Amino acid sequence: MIYGVCTEPEDAAALAEAGFEFVELHVQRHLKPEKSEAAFLPQLKRIQAAALLCVAANCFIPAHLKITGPQVDFDGLTRYVEVACERAQHAGIETIVFGSGGARTIPDGFDRQQAWGQLVDFGRMLGPVAQRHGVTIAVEPLNRRETNVLNATADCARYVREVDHPSVKLLIDGYHWALECESVADIVAAGPLLCHAHIATYQTRLAPGLEPCDFEPFFQGLKDGGYDGRISIEGKWDNLGDQMAGALAVLNRAVRAVGL
Repeated sequence: MIYGVCTEPEDAAALAEAGFEFVELHVQRHLKPEKSEAAFLPQLKRIQAAALLCVAANCFIPAHLKITGPQVDFDGLTRYVEVACERAQHAGIETIVFGSGGARTIPDGFDRQQAWGQLVDFGRMLGPVAQRHGVTIAVEPLNRRETNVLNATADCARYVREVDHPSVKLLIDGYHWALECESVADIVAAGPLLCHAHIATYQTRLAPGLEPCDFEPFFQGLKDGGYDGRISIEGKWDNLGDQMAGALAVLNRAVRAVGL
C-alpha cells in the first residue's frame, strides 16, 4: 500500500518523516477552477514546494454546479472540468476523486432514470477531458447521509462500466463502505476497477488510531480484489503532527494481518 493524507501541502515534510508518501489535496480550495489563473498561481507554488508529491485531489464539483435535475448547465460543467483537469496536470495531480454529493444528488421528484442518464453523460464528457490532461477520475461511493445516488459500490461499478472510459475508474472509501453495511465481497467484485482508496474510522470518521476500529476486513477486501495502490487517510485529527505516525502504524498492522 502507498499511504497518503488529505491535508495541506505544508504538512508534507512532517508526513514524509512519519513515513507517508503523498498528499491528497482539495480541488476547489487548491486548484480554484472557478477563479482566475492569477488566483491559482499562489496555490500552484505551494503545491510545487511540498516535500511530497501531491498526486490526488478530492471535492471535485461544487454543490451549486448540478449534475442531475432540471437545472443542469452542461456547458458550465464542461468548462469547470476543463479548467480543473488542466490545473491538476500543471500541479502533478494524477487522480481526481468524484464524490461531490451535493452536485450529483437527484432533486426530489426528479425522474431517477433521467438523472442516471445525466450522470452517464457527465462521465462520458469527463473521461476524454481527464485523459487529455493525464488525469484519472475516481468515482466514489458515498453514504446515504451525503447523497441519494451512487451509494453502493456495485452501483458505482455499474456506472463506471457504463461510462466505459479508461480514465474513469472507481474509489473505495472504508468509512462510506462501513456506513452502507457493505461486505468484503462488494470490494472484491469491484477490485478490477479500483484506482484509489480512502480510509477513516467507521464510527465518527477520525484518523486511524483515534477510536477503536477493525480495518482488517476492509484491507482483506482490497487484497482479495487485487488492489495494492494508493490509500489516503480522509478523517479528522486532534493534532496531525502528534498523531500521524500512530495512524500509519495502525494501518500497517491491519495490512500485515491480512498479508497484503
